[in-house]
Amino acid sequence: MKSIISWTIRHIPRKYLQLFSHFFLKVAAIFYSGTNVSCNICLKGFRKFLPYGRIARENALCPNCLGLERHRLMWLFLQTETDFFKAPQKVLHVAPELCFLDRFKKLKNLQYITGDIESPLAEVKMDIHQIPFPDNSFDVVFCNHVLEHVADDLKACAEINRVLKPNGWGIIQSPVYEQEITLEDNSITDPKEREKVFGQSDHVRKYGKDYAKRLSHSGLRVLENNFVQHLPEALIKKHALPEKEIIFYCQKGH
Repeated sequence: MKSIISWTIRHIPRKYLQLFSHFFLKVAAIFYSGTNVSCNICLKGFRKFLPYGRIARENALCPNCLGLERHRLMWLFLQTETDFFKAPQKVLHVAPELCFLDRFKKLKNLQYITGDIESPLAEVKMDIHQIPFPDNSFDVVFCNHVLEHVADDLKACAEINRVLKPNGWGIIQSPVYEQEITLEDNSITDPKEREKVFGQSDHVRKYGKDYAKRLSHSGLRVLENNFVQHLPEALIKKHALPEKEIIFYCQKGH
């Protein structure tokens, strides 16, 4: 299973994975049924989660809703640390994840808008460098695993800052590696070389521990929240949460 998933991620275009992968994984869910782990997004139990990633991580992907470790952590954060599920909010979700999409749409307290330049799941076709909404439009913006793909991440964050309302907030996650400084080299354009240097052929930078500080230069206020480190070990194990994942919680800068 690990080799099949790794090959699929590397060779099948992302838009097709987004459209069709959940149909095939529903079948896998039957064979993974159990109670050792549970997905706190879709509330389904399994003997373990599916492996996932170019170098496949064990116990990662929920075969029912396609939630990954980071998605389950974000869901729990939203439940326990914010009023996202209760207060009236206008939300912009850039490159929406399938595990969240329908569930957020059904929340009666939200005015929920999705946007992306190529995702077939998004309602609004948009370039994050030029978000097509007026200043101070949104209470909440989500933008996960996008900035490592875009030409100008600071311009993208400046746009997020612009469309957030004065008391607005957001979550902006990206892969962050065990290096001090973000690696960026615009001269690297060959896909194979990009995969070697940045981790994926469609990545244009490899973020380091300066992620929050770097993005804050855009005017957006980016804060590191070590939410997972304060959770009980049993809960982390039950939901297979990423033990080192930092939540990058954002606020509108002034």
